[in-house]
Amino acid sequence: MNAQHRLVPSGIINPALDREYNARESVASFEAEYAKYVAVSAQVQRNHRRFADIVYDDASGETLDLYPADPHAPLFLWIHGGYWRASSKDDNAFVVEGLKARGFSVAIMNYSLAPQATLDEIVRQTRAAVAFLHRQRAQYGLAERGFVVGGSSAGGHLVGMLLVGGWHADFNVPQNVITVALALSGLHDLEPLRHTHVDAWLGLDDASIARNSPIRHIPENAAARLLASVGGLETSEFQRQTVDYAARWVIAGHRAELIAMPGHNHFDIALSLSEPDGVLVSALVEAVGFTR
Repeated sequence: MNAQHRLVPSGIINPALDREYNARESVASFEAEYAKYVAVSAQVQRNHRRFADIVYDDASGETLDLYPADPHAPLFLWIHGGYWRASSKDDNAFVVEGLKARGFSVAIMNYSLAPQATLDEIVRQTRAAVAFLHRQRAQYGLAERGFVVGGSSAGGHLVGMLLVGGWHADFNVPQNVITVALALSGLHDLEPLRHTHVDAWLGLDDASIARNSPIRHIPENAAARLLASVGGLETSEFQRQTVDYAARWVIAGHRAELIAMPGHNHFDIALSLSEPDGVLVSALVEAVGFTR
């Protein structure tokens, strides 16, 4: 982040920075991009067996869908993007297409959306989903092995918040409950967002930024291997966020890999998870070390 970004007073939009974080304006047609999500997701819901609308968190009533594979399969939990205020599990079932073909069970979660829910509450719900799946392994035939988590944009941020330390005991899960994490176009440093239109529904302040910026909470001891990627067609700020986060992970001595996706934009990078032999699915298979 350059000096002019740092010097803008809190609550005042910086036009240049706002353009950098306007994901919808970074593509020719957001509607066309999102229509692909919906179409592939509808096909998945028609063609694959699932446990639908499982309540994972009694406090919020939020739900997830589970697409099971065989009992030895690793579980992949997908956390959707949408700047914490839009999208749903139903429009993100596209990830099942590629991962299920390579032997993964797949869960896709909803979370309460901003501004009705605070960022702290959304983070809590994401951790509650992991804890629920851990507790319910026997009921849903999930293997006794570490989970794989993934998310894009706001979902990439929430992946980062699952990798920080200090929350596991409160949710009664082991430190190694997550062994591989895929963060796509993640918003790991929230400070710039207070100078953009996004702050209208997040209402960020110094304390919430400090609590919820994954780049400020790189764990001392990491059980997970990080796979980070950002589309080569994305804005410079989205690219910086991913590169900086992966670099901090490596500096801390943890396992991390930056995966190049040069021909992808902010939206179709996630959609590429529908490709069984695609770059990202193949990277996950290699990282997990699982073969059917």
